[in-house]
Amino acid sequence: MTPQTFIAQWRDNPLKERASYQLHFTDLCDLIGVEKPTPASADSYCFERGATRTGAGKGWADVWKRDCFAFEYKSRAGDLKQALKQLMTYALALDNPPLLVVCDTNILQIHTHFTNAPSETFTFTLDDFALPETLTKLRWLFTDPQKFHPQRTIAQITEEAAGKFAELAQSLAAKGHPPFKIAHFLNQCLFAMFAEDAELLPDRLFEKLLESCQKTPDAHIGKRLAHLFESMRAGGYFGVADIGYFNGGLFEEIDVLSLHASELKILHAAARLDWSGIEPSIFGTLFERGLDPQKRAQLGAHYTDPESILRIIRPVIIEPLTAEWEATKAIITEQIDKGSKNAFSSAQATFWAYLERLQKFRVLDPACGSGNFLFLALRALKDLEHKARLEAEALGLKRELFIEVSPANVLGIEINPYAAELARVTVWIGEIQWMLKNGYSIRDNPILQTLDHIECRDALLNADGSESAWEKVDVIIGNPPFLGDKKMRSELGDVYTSTLRAAYADRVAGGADLVTYWFEKARAQIETGQCQRAGLVATNSIRGGANQQVLARICNTTRIFHAWSDEEWVNDGAAVRVSIICFGNSGNGVKTVLNGNAVESIHADLTSGLNLTAAKRLNENAGIAFIGTQKNGAFDIAGEIAREWLKQPNPNGKPNSEVVRPWANGIDITRRPSDRWIVDFGTSMPEHEATLYEIPFEYIAKHLPKHRANNRNRTLIAEWWLFEGRRLGLRAALAPLQRFIATSMVSKHRFFVWLPACQIPENLCVAIARDDDITFGILHSRFHELWALALGTSLEDRPRYTPTTTFETFPFPSGYYEKPPLTPPSKGGEQDSRCATGIPPLLGKEGAGVVLAAQELNKLRNNWLNPPQWVDWVQTPE
Repeated sequence: MTPQTFIAQWRDNPLKERASYQLHFTDLCDLIGVEKPTPASADSYCFERGATRTGAGKGWADVWKRDCFAFEYKSRAGDLKQALKQLMTYALALDNPPLLVVCDTNILQIHTHFTNAPSETFTFTLDDFALPETLTKLRWLFTDPQKFHPQRTIAQITEEAAGKFAELAQSLAAKGHPPFKIAHFLNQCLFAMFAEDAELLPDRLFEKLLESCQKTPDAHIGKRLAHLFESMRAGGYFGVADIGYFNGGLFEEIDVLSLHASELKILHAAARLDWSGIEPSIFGTLFERGLDPQKRAQLGAHYTDPESILRIIRPVIIEPLTAEWEATKAIITEQIDKGSKNAFSSAQATFWAYLERLQKFRVLDPACGSGNFLFLALRALKDLEHKARLEAEALGLKRELFIEVSPANVLGIEINPYAAELARVTVWIGEIQWMLKNGYSIRDNPILQTLDHIECRDALLNADGSESAWEKVDVIIGNPPFLGDKKMRSELGDVYTSTLRAAYADRVAGGADLVTYWFEKARAQIETGQCQRAGLVATNSIRGGANQQVLARICNTTRIFHAWSDEEWVNDGAAVRVSIICFGNSGNGVKTVLNGNAVESIHADLTSGLNLTAAKRLNENAGIAFIGTQKNGAFDIAGEIAREWLKQPNPNGKPNSEVVRPWANGIDITRRPSDRWIVDFGTSMPEHEATLYEIPFEYIAKHLPKHRANNRNRTLIAEWWLFEGRRLGLRAALAPLQRFIATSMVSKHRFFVWLPACQIPENLCVAIARDDDITFGILHSRFHELWALALGTSLEDRPRYTPTTTFETFPFPSGYYEKPPLTPPSKGGEQDSRCATGIPPLLGKEGAGVVLAAQELNKLRNNWLNPPQWVDWVQTPE
């Protein structure tokens, strides 16, 4: 068929839709030279897709080709918008084709429907069919639909939109406007832009309003915007435009900020973007950074992608409710198969009961931020209901053209007022987007539901210091704040930190990170029947130390059924390593999964199999491994300065080598020595004695008192010349030794080095008070490395080694603890030191082999790090 024949045949076509659409489609196939649907291709390419399943004379699509398109025809001059809406409603049942095509035989429109890409529309009139480029594009429908894929992703559009608002927020802040006023005003503008692109406001109204005020912004924009927002609050007219009744609380308070010409230009440029397709689950985070002064530095930083959040939403919400639906569907099928009128009524009642279950299902995010988790949870619930309605229709049940799940299903708690209001906007926009994408009508009178159940308050404490209450819900999800226990006082203040720890003293260890309080509260909700299950994110350090006690309580009162032990995540714009943990009643048919693999059970350290969390600290290992000293002040100096000081005399006749010593931190161990030294007056030297070491004392007197003046630890002010962490036990254990074993507390690779006993380790080193090669060799064994990885925690992707969890629990080989014969005396005199010649007798030949291997390892490493021709030896005075 030629284009001219096709055009002539279908111009002013008098046939109705049912009589003409298959003829038109087969002519189209002939025109562009592609195959037509046949009975043999019914599973992948057919007319009336879904007709046999629905039992009706018309399917979910007039023509359908898997992974290519779905067609919906209307009679000439028919409502193509309604046709598209119908296709969108059934897109899920049609396996989400990438292209949705509507046609009235004179106009053909292709609407892109790719995942994570904005929708674009290609319109062809009948006369366009004479153009070769039109025929080429129509052939792509059948042969290469990816050629219609938009060049930009939704994420890129969203980042651009958020950047415009961040720029405007910073400009308004520079003029002195209060931050929350800026946030509230921009939230109103944001929703107005979305509303016009979603056709909830007529004819580009907001954009045109901004355009009309370009010449004299200060004189007109404020009154006009206020008038528009007032119309959106109550409904009514803005000029001749009929404005819907939005309500919801967003426009309850209207305080339009004055805009300079440059600011109006930014806002107008933002309004010209297509806001209908922004991704709420990332926009909120990016926008929040522009609104919140404390987060400005994160502008342009990465965000948590939706797929990461779905790692919680799938096992906690989607999979259990899907299992419930499959069980319900089996009952419905059995009831329908009975064939009676009563049986059909019973099937309909069973279906409505499931819909009521979804309508009453409640999700709480008690640290909801800008609403990312809430939006994705709401979208998941709507998808579940939509899928159930389509499949019930396929079984022959009545299908209503509305969705019961709404923003009332998602609850939030957020302490930051910027984020709390933005969370409500995120949920509103997300719901409207979903309704439009799936062909459902937007609610009206009001368009926006009030979202007072997304609260702005503290999730952990009430104003009086008591534990706050959470609503009874079905599931708890979220990404609570990551804040280590050492930073809680500096970030949250002494009073709040002390009050929080006191309120949860019997449930959360004092040294636990802030995020663990959310885990404990969720566990308690499950234990008392206020919640079914929870899914939360924490730093991967939750697997060990004081943090692990919270997971141990979870394992004792319920169970962890889905977890990722160590995953990449983005938090406040920074890449971190996290654990994703789902616990509680997983529901029927949901497997226990760890790191993507099915397992029997998951332990508190987020492992399966052998439960190493049961490992206890051994008395035999006590008093051997220590965390190094902690200075809290400028005690360290360069090596060349220290060596000069060692030559200087003192009034007391004592050498400076007694208080000036080489120093080692974690980097000195994992890299090359930094040649840093330290002024160390021990654990209790009085000030008047310290002054007699003149040069070292004068140095620290110049730097330390001012540094410690405002310290909350009064002892550090009174004894300003001494370290904060003096480590009496460490010093006592090292005193009789000439060397000791050290390792960096945090290191990507676990290894140990020898340090001379005169060297002072700092608090990111673990010092092991042993000078024998047998211990050195065992600590380097693969067995000990795996033990340390399993029982330790980590900082980002670097494992942490601690005296208590990784050393004191480690079972050295049988016979290790048998004392060897006394060895030549160390500098402290005769004692039971295990020096290189003192192998425990029960270790025999194996022990001797370990000693030789340890000595060889140390020799080879030193040769590689310090070739003789590269070393400049410095004689240090005694």
